[in-house]
Order: sequence, then C-alpha cells, then structure tokens
Amino acid sequence: MSLVTLLPFIVLIGAMFLMTRSAKKKQQQAANMRNEMQPGTGVRTIGGMYATVKEVNDDTVLLDAGPGVELLFAKNSIGAVLTDDEYNRIVHGIEHDLKSDADVVPDDASSLTETDASAADASDDKSVDLGKKAEPADEPTVDAAPAEAKADEQAKKSDGGSEAK
Repeated sequence: MSLVTLLPFIVLIGAMFLMTRSAKKKQQQAANMRNEMQPGTGVRTIGGMYATVKEVNDDTVLLDAGPGVELLFAKNSIGAVLTDDEYNRIVHGIEHDLKSDADVVPDDASSLTETDASAADASDDKSVDLGKKAEPADEPTVDAAPAEAKADEQAKKSDGGSEAK
C-alpha cells in the first residue's frame, strides 16, 4: 500500500483522537465544577432551573428552589455553578455595579459638545427640522376612484374567455 491510500485513515484516526481528548477535558472541567459546589451557591440545572444549593452529598445535591421548595437532584444534572453576582442578576434582577466610583456615562452626546448647562437647556427648546413638508389638509391627494372605475368597466366588458372557464 502506498502512503496516499493510508493518508485518509491516518487523518481520521487523528481527528477522532483530538475529539475524544477535548471531550474528556470538558468532562473533567464539569466534574471539577460540580465538586466545588458549596451550600449557598447559586446553580443552573441542565433543565434550565435556577436554585440555591442547600446540601451536597456524594452523588446528589439538595436544591432550594424557593420558599418551602426543596428538590433532590443528581450531581450530573447541574449545568453550571454561578457566581453570586450572576445568580442575583438572573434570578432577582439585582444589578451589582462593579464600577461604582467610575464616571457616569450620559445617555446622549449633548454633554460632550456643550460646555455649560444653560446652552444645553436652550437647545432642548428648539424644534429640529428634518426637511419634511407638511401637506395641506384641504388639497386632495391622488384620486384613485376613477382608476378603479375604469378597471371595473374593463372587467365587465370582457367576454368571459379562457379566464372564466
């Protein structure tokens, strides 16, 4: 056999080796994440439910999903262990500002172009002309009624050729 005929088999074996290696690495990372769970940690199950870890055993995890709701899950069913900030943002809608000492970014660019507050107040009173011209209400627009009447007359005059059959 020549090297050219063996090359596709060698490439397939190499690809399979690389895929199994990356899959094993992901499984090890997931196992380490699940082993690092502690009571009070926020988690997301593989089904998409968010809960707080209440108790961790060898193969199971007791989750607190709400007031008076405790659920027993297998450790393998935990999809992600969340940080406290991420869990509070998703479940409770609480945004934790990491840069509370930073400057506040304005919603518009007016503070970047104007130097004093009186100029900013004066610019709010002006209306912006976008180039549109208002149409007078008393002028009629294009009259479509005669065109429709002509189309109806032409339809009545047809002899009912191939379209009617």
